[in-house]
Amino acid sequence: MKDFGGTTDKNVNDLSRVMLQGKEIILVGTAHISKESVELVKETIKKERPDCVCVELDDKRYKAISQRDAFEQLDIKRVIKSKQLTTLMANLILSSYQKKLGEKLGVLPGSELIEATKVAKELGIKIELCDRDVRTTLLRAWRLTPLWKKGKLLSSLVLSLFDDTDVTEERLRELKRSDVISELMEELGQAMPELKRVLIDERDTYLSEKIKAAEGKKIVAVVGAGHVEGVKKALLEDRSRQMEEISTVPPLSPAWKVAGWAIPAMIVGAVAVSAWQKGAVVAGDNITYWVLANGIACALGAVIAMCHPYTVAAAFAAAPITSLTPVIGAGYVTAFVQAVVKPPLVKEIQNASKDILSLRGWWSNRLLRVFLAFLLPGIGSMIGTWLGGYKIFSSLFPS
Repeated sequence: MKDFGGTTDKNVNDLSRVMLQGKEIILVGTAHISKESVELVKETIKKERPDCVCVELDDKRYKAISQRDAFEQLDIKRVIKSKQLTTLMANLILSSYQKKLGEKLGVLPGSELIEATKVAKELGIKIELCDRDVRTTLLRAWRLTPLWKKGKLLSSLVLSLFDDTDVTEERLRELKRSDVISELMEELGQAMPELKRVLIDERDTYLSEKIKAAEGKKIVAVVGAGHVEGVKKALLEDRSRQMEEISTVPPLSPAWKVAGWAIPAMIVGAVAVSAWQKGAVVAGDNITYWVLANGIACALGAVIAMCHPYTVAAAFAAAPITSLTPVIGAGYVTAFVQAVVKPPLVKEIQNASKDILSLRGWWSNRLLRVFLAFLLPGIGSMIGTWLGGYKIFSSLFPS
């Protein structure tokens, strides 16, 4: 790996200076929920008067935290159609975790990043959004996490929402000096190295390359404290060849595609064999059992989610069909129907990050109810598929 031959100064008051090929880069390490970080960013930009200010944001996150009504304009039906519901849910969980701690510290998450863009605009300084698209980050994390660890990842994220551990004064001081989300990811990374690589290491590389590409001789880069050391190291190396890879979402493994179609093909084939071996009556019984097992299990998931009756009916009708194709799952059908018949209100969208922190909130908030309409019927459909498949294959063999 090429060494750019730059130099770095020691940290002073959360600042690091990197001299790189005639360019001075000033890294400002911040906590995303710290009043001190907001002041540090403001003072640094005004004092240094850089040619460009780089911030650890992508376009979508910037709009989300800078435009108060951006999330209110969420088109949930469009999100479902583009199959981005799980990404939205994961992003909401992470932001809610950060907001919960931010309320204890009396400052909104990401305030220092918005302050950086605000001061830069006032001084006529160019702004660069240097973080990777949040959807790419989350999808890469999910695709690159082994199957047997995906459940652990989901449970860790969900459990973080309901962690009511008291935050001590000492803990608050630590949080003010750190990047909360990076800290959470570091903890997850100890159990899942693949996750840390995507959420921390790859973003260090992405941020550093974007910062190096920024125009001007003096750059102020505002990044989470958890990224500072990684970005400093990456700045002194040429990692440009990695950018194409880490900027794309890995395609599904061919094995997954084969398995996705193989299971339905085996089910249909087993029904055909039962018709040939034991006649149309047995085959008809198998088909009836398949429809009922899938339909009832999926509909029961919708009932537990307290979905609209139309959504429950859609669950029963869709599951036997969607279980035979990997193109779309029953959860997407039920989530879409629920979003149509019970669309989230603006107030509920605004309160989603708060309501997600309680079990009651999941059932009372319409946006979160759409998430439940996706998750619970989907789980029911999987159970129904296993029950129906077992019955069909067992009918091929004498008891």
